[in-house]
Amino acid sequence: MELIEGAHWYPAHRADARARALYLRHYSRFKRKLGSTSPQFVSPGECMVLLTAAADAVFVWHYARPEMRLDKVDGPMCSIFRNEGPVLSSTLILEAEQLAWARWPGTTLWTYVDPRCVASGQPGWCFIRARWKRAGESKAGRLLFRKRPR
Repeated sequence: MELIEGAHWYPAHRADARARALYLRHYSRFKRKLGSTSPQFVSPGECMVLLTAAADAVFVWHYARPEMRLDKVDGPMCSIFRNEGPVLSSTLILEAEQLAWARWPGTTLWTYVDPRCVASGQPGWCFIRARWKRAGESKAGRLLFRKRPR
């Protein structure tokens, strides 16, 4: 992975203990079963795990073929983003986008936000600030956001 000059992200592994610790504090952790014997916190398949140098933010892109997804979304999905550091979340998202498009050129990027699980009065605000657009809602009430390449 070619890093962006001056960016905050560094590549990590799907079993990185520092990234896993951040994941364990993410709201989606409580909706998934996590095997106690496996150090991996990312689902099987193609992924990109990003961690800041201070290990205070994690971002995971997961790319599954649309026929493998119930929602049929095609493109890398932000499956985990947790920021506990001082850098603006929208800045980290913009940098993570560039890394995703370097790996998967021309793809649409996706994420879900569960409005019942975030403290913000505007669920997905950091993605909106990074110029992501609402693209629907899941049957479970999660908000779908997308970003297309320019």
